[in-house]
Amino acid sequence: MTMKKWGLALAVSVIALGGAMAQTPKKGGTVHVVVQPEPPMLMQGLNQNGPTNMVAGNIYESLLRYNEKLEPQPSLAKSWEVSPDAKVYTFKLQEGVTWHDGKPFTADDVVFSLDKFLREVHPRWRPIVNAQVDKIEKLDDLTVRISLKQPFGPLIMSQEVASAPMVPKHIYDGTDYRANPANNTPIGTGPFKFKEWKKGSYIHLVKNENYWMKDRPHLDEIYWQIIPDAAARAVAFETGKIDVLTGGSVDVYDVARLSKLPNTCMTTKGWEMFAPHAWLTVNVRNGILANKQFRQGLMYAIDREFGKDVVWGGLGKLPTGPISSKTRFYSDDVTKYAYDPKKAKELIKASGYNGQTIKLLAIPYGEVWNRWAEAIKQNLEDAGVKVQIETTDVPGWTQKNGNWDFDLSFNFLYQLGDPATGVARSYVSTNIAKGNPFANVGGYANPEVDKLFADAAGAATDKERQELYTKVQKILADELPVLWLLEMDFPTISRCNVKNLVTTGIGVNDGFRDAWKE
Repeated sequence: MTMKKWGLALAVSVIALGGAMAQTPKKGGTVHVVVQPEPPMLMQGLNQNGPTNMVAGNIYESLLRYNEKLEPQPSLAKSWEVSPDAKVYTFKLQEGVTWHDGKPFTADDVVFSLDKFLREVHPRWRPIVNAQVDKIEKLDDLTVRISLKQPFGPLIMSQEVASAPMVPKHIYDGTDYRANPANNTPIGTGPFKFKEWKKGSYIHLVKNENYWMKDRPHLDEIYWQIIPDAAARAVAFETGKIDVLTGGSVDVYDVARLSKLPNTCMTTKGWEMFAPHAWLTVNVRNGILANKQFRQGLMYAIDREFGKDVVWGGLGKLPTGPISSKTRFYSDDVTKYAYDPKKAKELIKASGYNGQTIKLLAIPYGEVWNRWAEAIKQNLEDAGVKVQIETTDVPGWTQKNGNWDFDLSFNFLYQLGDPATGVARSYVSTNIAKGNPFANVGGYANPEVDKLFADAAGAATDKERQELYTKVQKILADELPVLWLLEMDFPTISRCNVKNLVTTGIGVNDGFRDAWKE
């Protein structure tokens, strides 16, 4: 039996097909894009906030990219092989790649990134590498081998740029990663280089003249504009100051109107890898929140249809549990929670709740989220629960979540194409780690859930994986460590003369490599 080989032939056929159909890209030009809110930092290995990923995914790169069907494509790895027993992955790297400071990118950087840096700091890669990986080795300067403890099919889905960004070893090895000065001036291998960050105003990226793809990027520069007010962002697009409104950057009520403007295109594509899932994290360490009846009462108390239809303008779908209906291995064979204030009151009373105030941490991502917090506060108070909304900025929200300083907290997390990479991290006890808002910050621990996630990740067939994920969805929908609110849709609105922007499963987050302006 021979190894499976991927990469070069796939890339050539995709490029040939694209070249036959597409217009010839024009070189040069500036694109102005909204990023909302302002990212807390741009060092993608240390922070995975949505705004960070949007900007930094065009500075950093990973071994692979993924198309809209979530099929892996070459990036810093030009090809890869999987052994017959599915336990050894060998990646051949692109030749002639340099970091933005001119130093060569080699297998040493890959081993450092995956085996040291990200193992220590990354909430998505950490549980994968600790549970699944036996060793990560440099075979030569352009070859890396990852050997697994057991088969783990989702490994090939885990090399997206926010999940496994390559980090320069020569800058970070032997340093305090979080205190490294380079965090403020990120150095990647990507198509755009960091130029300037004028806080509260813009982030300026410029073309990487030494990019390893000799005909990319097409654009000269990108200005990521920071405009705190949603109405002002809409006006900036209408008046021509902005070329691209990224997903979630304008009020949902403005989407339909803005989409009808001249030279305006709208798409909800580019989120296939993420399948963003919005919820309230429950801090199960805190008093009454440890009580399952109380959590079930909260779930029945929330009018999620109102959230979807009124707050979010019909963009999205109600979730039934931890796995999105857009993600592999979804099952709706779970306890359902329709809006039922009467049942909510009964469960809350039966739980022994005695009137203590529940702190609800709002997410500082704009007015729509603020309205949602107010609506849910009203729902819970109607069911007899005292609620106090706490507001903060993005760094404050990140800190409070990472330090478990909340009772309920708004969040939305990405599913990342497979439950093993994007879902398990929020529920397994091995990922209860302070300092990151996207780990298991609620503190939920159930050995049966841990085992089901572990067994499903390593199961040999999709049928076995489905059976195990169906069981874990049933348990989590009963125990409610988080209160699932919405499977989100985020439209990207852009000038139609900005071409080829959304061509992958993560959209604008890595889209500017191929984008051009007519």
